Amino acid sequence: MHRLNNNKGVALVTALMLTLISLTIVMALMYMITQGTTVSSSYKRYKTSLEAGYGGTELFSKDILPYVLRNYADPNLAANAQNAFGGENGINLQLLSTLSCMQSKLTLPSTQWPAGCSNTSDPKQNPDMTFNLMAETDSPYTIYSKIIETLIGNTDISGLQLEGAGVAEAQSGITPVHFPYLYRIELQGERSATSRAQANLEVLYAY
Repeated sequence: MHRLNNNKGVALVTALMLTLISLTIVMALMYMITQGTTVSSSYKRYKTSLEAGYGGTELFSKDILPYVLRNYADPNLAANAQNAFGGENGINLQLLSTLSCMQSKLTLPSTQWPAGCSNTSDPKQNPDMTFNLMAETDSPYTIYSKIIETLIGNTDISGLQLEGAGVAEAQSGITPVHFPYLYRIELQGERSATSRAQANLEVLYAY
């Protein structure tokens, strides 16, 4: 009974338990803060890459692809395109697909592309073109682009013929919207210094 009523050391045990609980709470808070910082940093990298991807998409769809469509039959297309979008302040455009593959992607449905023309959904794997977008700080962004599917649309009254002859008829009734070619394009914006900062976009381009 004398040993059971001995309270010596209880205060020490209580203090150790409270210390352990306090350390657990502090470690949990530190973990949440660290994870929050990591998530915030990842989100910031993604948003920046996404904005670069949007910028690359605008440049590709409004300037680069129309240039390629106008000059698709040029045997020096790659060199001329690089010169057109190069220069001291250029974007360093690189056409990586062969001329025959690019012409097939622009004028033939996907089922008729020759062997070797990549149609995988990963734009970084055998891209058709790459170009750079400068950033205000840190390294530039590289934009990878690839046509992964081509669909032949309806009649062509665009005046710019990629294949065959255009059709323009005067007729009564409903006039359909003319989309001679539809291209499904994958683009990826990626920080040149790190592949962790990247974002992918898919574009449906109607010519």
